[in-house]
Amino acid sequence: MPFKEGELVIFADRRVQFLQRLIPGERLNTYWGYIEHDEVLGLEPGSVVKTSEGKKLYVFYPTLSNYIIKMPRKSGIIYPKDLGIIMMWADVRPGDRVLLGGVGSGALLLAVLRQVGPAGKVVAYDVRQDMLECAIENIKACFGDLPSHLELRLGDIYEPTGESGFDRVLLDVPEPWRAVKTVDNALIPGGILCSYLPSIIQVRTFATVLQKSGIFGLIETVEVMLRSWHIEGRAVRPQHRMVGHTGFLTFARKLSGQE
Repeated sequence: MPFKEGELVIFADRRVQFLQRLIPGERLNTYWGYIEHDEVLGLEPGSVVKTSEGKKLYVFYPTLSNYIIKMPRKSGIIYPKDLGIIMMWADVRPGDRVLLGGVGSGALLLAVLRQVGPAGKVVAYDVRQDMLECAIENIKACFGDLPSHLELRLGDIYEPTGESGFDRVLLDVPEPWRAVKTVDNALIPGGILCSYLPSIIQVRTFATVLQKSGIFGLIETVEVMLRSWHIEGRAVRPQHRMVGHTGFLTFARKLSGQE
């Protein structure tokens, strides 16, 4: 489908990416000159365009990963390498009801919204109004509008929320052990809890509380490393740089309470 006015596109080669919304009369400015947006309108995704100084770039519709990396942020985000594992290990499915604690700039929220689809339901809490507003702007820029299956709430996930009947609970808060009661009330038996934490000391505290609670089983913590490889002719080696530690992911299943 040819590119149209107002659409998001990504200009990229193997090393750089530029996220742009196509606006007539505007231009992308780069280290290698500029590209007029008017030159891109009407092209097919995958086209090659040249800057004013002859640098070749591909132009595509952005993936969700492209968008999350380049979107405005007011906080650290959960990176795509961790988001992919969360979606699979927490088994977030179309139609699921998902409760989020901690919205931040909206990276996790974007991934969950797309995964559950309009048949699902996402309820997300944050204690900061400015974070909710930042997430709203990022969601609108990505999806065009706020999805009807999203509810954003200014509130503290550590406190009683009255939420119940959720298939999954995902936490991106610094003290998730304080939310265990909230999670217990919100999560259905057999449902999955996932928490993202940057420090292994936080993880130890959280895992210990989960173990002692008797509410959760199959408690497991993982760390995701991502290393690209250089492959060119006979030169095959790991890249000198890699995406190492970003955070720890802890998963657990809620038990039924019956022996």
